[in-house]
Amino acid sequence: MKKILLSAYLLGSILVSNAQTAQTIADVIIRNGKVLDGTGNSWFYGDVAIKDGKILKVGYLGNLRTARDIDAKGLIVAPGFIDVHGHIEGGVVRTPTADNYILDGVTTVITGNCGGSDDNIGSYLRLVDSIRPSINIASLIGHNTVRSQVLQRANRAPSAEEQKQMDELVAKAMREGAVGLSTGLIYIPGTFAKTEEVVSLAKAAAKYNGVYASHIRDEENNVADAINEAINIGKEANIPVQISHFKVGGKSNWGRSNETVDLIKKARLDGWEVTIDQYPYTASSTNLGIRLPDWTFQGGNDSMKIRLADPKTRSRIKKEMLQQLKDYAFPNYSYAVVANYSADTTYNGKNITEINKLLGKKSNAANEAETIMDMVAAGGAQMIYNSMNEEDVKYIMKYPFSMFAADAGIRVFGQGMPHPRGYGTNSRVLGKYVREEKVISLEDAIRRMTSLPAQKFGLSDRGFLLPNYAADIVVFSEAEVKDLSTFEQPHAYSQGFKYVLVNGELVVENEKHLGTKSGRALYGQAYVR
Repeated sequence: MKKILLSAYLLGSILVSNAQTAQTIADVIIRNGKVLDGTGNSWFYGDVAIKDGKILKVGYLGNLRTARDIDAKGLIVAPGFIDVHGHIEGGVVRTPTADNYILDGVTTVITGNCGGSDDNIGSYLRLVDSIRPSINIASLIGHNTVRSQVLQRANRAPSAEEQKQMDELVAKAMREGAVGLSTGLIYIPGTFAKTEEVVSLAKAAAKYNGVYASHIRDEENNVADAINEAINIGKEANIPVQISHFKVGGKSNWGRSNETVDLIKKARLDGWEVTIDQYPYTASSTNLGIRLPDWTFQGGNDSMKIRLADPKTRSRIKKEMLQQLKDYAFPNYSYAVVANYSADTTYNGKNITEINKLLGKKSNAANEAETIMDMVAAGGAQMIYNSMNEEDVKYIMKYPFSMFAADAGIRVFGQGMPHPRGYGTNSRVLGKYVREEKVISLEDAIRRMTSLPAQKFGLSDRGFLLPNYAADIVVFSEAEVKDLSTFEQPHAYSQGFKYVLVNGELVVENEKHLGTKSGRALYGQAYVR
């Protein structure tokens, strides 16, 4: 009888043990990798188990059962990268696989930057969930978008009632899931806004635990004043500040990065939550219209064309353009390269000086200014501006509260001559600035691509390799990771990212996109389902 009872006990124990094992079986285990968990701590050898889209365990997992093993021996295993500055509203609908991001290790993008976002955040985030892109997407609400809904392109301060309308539009977007407010104070109509208008909108976002992300009013000669404006908006609205694509542009400003970074350091020492992001290149990218004075565009495109057609007004515009060029210490517009000019795509890849010569005009800055005005009147162009200094880029990169962001859209492979940052931002940091030049450490680079942006934008279940966190994971070769996209040949995916998982599903295997669409919309802290 005792033997029978003992046998029954042992059988029951085995069944319980098997049941427990079955309950803890992993969907995927990434084994034998050098794990960088996102904290900034040193790597350790270990495994990462994934179940139901979440991280189950991290460490040495032995014989834990799994449906799929990935051997990461000799590879880095890290949280998926979070790009805090994207412009992908329409792009994700056109190309939901987001190849240029996912093949650069990016698993989450925060869009709606520089003051421009979808005008209905709630419907946009639902759209994201309906198309199931390959990446996760969160969105800011854009100031320019909000202002256009109330004031169109008017160059004036809002009335009290209009300010109230804009504040409510921001509050509504926050309740619908936005992670904060963005401004683009260099763009129409944002440039027409006074500081107090932005403070009021930032207060509306602050009530819902949002962030204030700003393309500041000037990144060149008046950059210090513009940084201080952003910091003061944060102080007055009591809201965390993120300064976008932090830089010092214009040859006359090269070497001022120590001054501008010091402003951020001081703000943080004074107790204000101010952080920055950058792309690791000496060229920026935006539209051609910024070369003209802001008032040229007041009232919209029709008004702009009338001004450019009037000889007296055109002369005034040109005078201000040439003064700006002089202030930046550039002799001509050869630093300005066309990325995409829909009116004549043969201009793509050529700088303004070269285009001016092709048109048979005498080579001087005045004639080049005329060429720019003609191009703007014909629809404008997306440009690349070689206006920064490499030493400034490195100095900003060394600052520990600086993140990395491509400031890009979802690329259509082979279309136009876009900035290479849209393909290679993270791989360039990891290959050029970490491995080759040792500007920063690998551990710190990963921290600034993962946990720092997650913390900043309130993505509470992302950015770390920890149990119960979302299984957004990149597996890459420390020795091979490299950006292949160049200004001359921009359409090239990064190398070295062997595997990428988004919400626990394999999206990239052996550096090839599988077509998996496992991303989803990420909602701000104020959103209640």
